[in-house]
Amino acid sequence: MKKIRAAVVGYGNIGKYAIEALEAAPDFEIAGVVRRQGSANKPAELADYEVVKDIRELKNVDVAILATPTRSCPEYAKQILPLGINTVDSFDIHTSILDYRTELMPINKETNTVSVIAAGWDPGSDSIVRTLMESLAPKGLSYTNFGPGMSMGHSVCVRSKKGVKNALSMTIPLGEGIHRRMVYVELEDGASLEEVTKAIKADPYFAHDETHVFAVPSVDAVRDMGHGVHLVRKGVSGKTQNQRMEFSMSINNPALTAQILVNVARATKRLQPGCYTMVEIPVIDMLPGEREDLIPCLV
Repeated sequence: MKKIRAAVVGYGNIGKYAIEALEAAPDFEIAGVVRRQGSANKPAELADYEVVKDIRELKNVDVAILATPTRSCPEYAKQILPLGINTVDSFDIHTSILDYRTELMPINKETNTVSVIAAGWDPGSDSIVRTLMESLAPKGLSYTNFGPGMSMGHSVCVRSKKGVKNALSMTIPLGEGIHRRMVYVELEDGASLEEVTKAIKADPYFAHDETHVFAVPSVDAVRDMGHGVHLVRKGVSGKTQNQRMEFSMSINNPALTAQILVNVARATKRLQPGCYTMVEIPVIDMLPGEREDLIPCLV
């Protein structure tokens, strides 16, 4: 079996766990890691892998796992797709996903490549569960309750604000899909908590939720990468009322995101050229192996 050669672009929390997920996958091999600093100060755990500044320096890459901040995913995808390399990412701004898909679709068609976007656990695997629940009870209401736990996207967003040295954004569920954001910031010398708070609350990541910002001496002292979700749908199957279904999980946030990225990287080799979200992909195509071997075990 010819293994899929994957490059990891970015080496933060998700990038590190992506390497682990690729190492554990029977059908992948690691083509290399792309970092802004290249091989300078190369981490010991990457000793066996090529580390470069530009993906063009790597050979025979089939798919690039974009372990980069959400807002930089479109830029990286547009640079990499013309090289004939598939891309996957965990872009997580829900309101912009359709626009992003529309933007990449013609590039994928022109370059004969596949992109899977918004492939984390939410959006991503939770999206699949929500879709399944809605199909089971077509009329009704669904609620997605996150946490309590660390939101990586929100934390990265806060760290980008002027005056912020480090940050942690915690999501606290209030019920019925309503959340509170508890943001802990380690400020740069001379930074104003009031100005930082104003910038955070104005950002689309936070503008629609109750948000509280606190200054702390050390973000590392309060950081916990655990997270979770509880999905609930109550609705109607056919004409029968009061159908209720629930799905819950408690997870390590970046580890699960990385595993999902590897799963959809595998699926890119089974899809026609185009840009996809996870709800458009057969779930079985995210598993290693042939359908004929998997079906008896899964059905």
